[in-house]
Amino acid sequence: QKIVSILQGRIINKRDLRVGFWAKFLSKFAKKTPAGFSVGNPLKMQLAINLAGLPRILFACFCSVICKIFRVYGAFYRIAGHQISQLDGFYAEAFPQYGEIGILGPRDCDNFCDSLKNKFNLSFAIADVNDLGGNILGSSQDLKGKENLMLRILKDNPAGQSNQQTPIIIIRQIYD
Repeated sequence: QKIVSILQGRIINKRDLRVGFWAKFLSKFAKKTPAGFSVGNPLKMQLAINLAGLPRILFACFCSVICKIFRVYGAFYRIAGHQISQLDGFYAEAFPQYGEIGILGPRDCDNFCDSLKNKFNLSFAIADVNDLGGNILGSSQDLKGKENLMLRILKDNPAGQSNQQTPIIIIRQIYD
C-alpha cells in the first residue's frame, strides 16, 4: 500500500510536524512489535493525534490498557481509526530519506483498483500484510466478496516483505 500512498502524494515531511507533550508521553507506552514501534515513535503518535484528534487517541489508549488486561490486543488501532495502523515512515533504518517522511494510508483504494482493472483488464487488490497479519484495503469490483480468500493466500506473507520491502504480488489460478 505504500506505493499507492506515495503515488497519491500522501506524504508528511518531518519538518512539518511539531511533536507535542502528549505524543512524547503516550508514545512511551506503545508496544514494540517485530514490525517496529508504530505509534511508539513520537512522530507517528503526533501524526495519529493530528489525524484522529487528541480526545479520540486518549480514549483509544485508555481502552487499549483495559483490553490488554483481558488479553485483547489491537484495540488502540480499532478505536483510533483514521488509518492510524497504516502510518509508516519516520524510520531511517531502511534508508536515510525514510527517516524524514511519514506515509499515510492510501485513499479510495476500491476506485484506484477499479481504474487499474479498466486499464489493464486484470483484477487488483491493495493489501496491508506483514508478519503480524493483514487487511485488504481495497479491490476491484470483481474481487468483492473474496477478501477472506485473498487474506488466506497472503496470510503466510508469501512475499516476505521484511527488510522494508514493498512487494507487488501476482496471484493466479493454477489449472491442472
